[in-house]
Amino acid sequence: MRRKKEKQTRSQALAGIYSALLNEHIRYYQLLNDKEKARFETLVNEFLQYVRIEGVGTEVTDLDKVYIAASAVVPIFGFPDWKYRNLTNVILYPDTFDHNFQFEGDERNILGMVGSGYMNGQMLLSRAALIKAFSSSSGTEHTAIHEFIHLLDMSDGATDGVLENLMRHEYAVPWLKMMHEEMRCIEKGRSDINPYALTNEAEFLAVASEYFFQRPEKFKQHHPEMYAQMSRIFGQTPPETDS
Repeated sequence: MRRKKEKQTRSQALAGIYSALLNEHIRYYQLLNDKEKARFETLVNEFLQYVRIEGVGTEVTDLDKVYIAASAVVPIFGFPDWKYRNLTNVILYPDTFDHNFQFEGDERNILGMVGSGYMNGQMLLSRAALIKAFSSSSGTEHTAIHEFIHLLDMSDGATDGVLENLMRHEYAVPWLKMMHEEMRCIEKGRSDINPYALTNEAEFLAVASEYFFQRPEKFKQHHPEMYAQMSRIFGQTPPETDS
């Protein structure tokens, strides 16, 4: 009984720490109303209970945990019952790493990835990229959100840029059409979406989602139809600021 009470007290203390860090560092959270903030905090705490975060060559701080959990919660905030059942561990590297998961040497160019095969259920992230995503100089890019979008995409068994487990069936065909039209615009240099989106449909979804959640006002201004469609897909309009 005593051990259970001690565990409960520790959980409450951590929840208080996470709440303070969210309030100080996470813009998305800051722009929510009080009821939404409480729900966001609950989802962050739940995520940190079922996903383990560990560091390789770096120490994981409470702020790192909040950054990662917030990145996970943002895309699913319109779906409060969602759990990342295809994720068990997030492995944090100091900076970029290579395809052999080494963080030293000349071939390091990966900021984040979702593991497959024997690495199934693992996400690898660069701590430097994670910190940058929440800084004022982040722009439209957000590595962690990018990787969580891949997990959402993978959850229906096909990594194809269509979130079948989240979006209503009638949204799929219009979304595919919109995606391919925008890919043609990127090819012709008529889009401000990162050209990495041309890799395939899965990368297009992840890159566009970074932009949608990171700079919603700008995304709505430059891509109004896609903004409306993505709002339907994710069941939310990201909180906006005039800045």
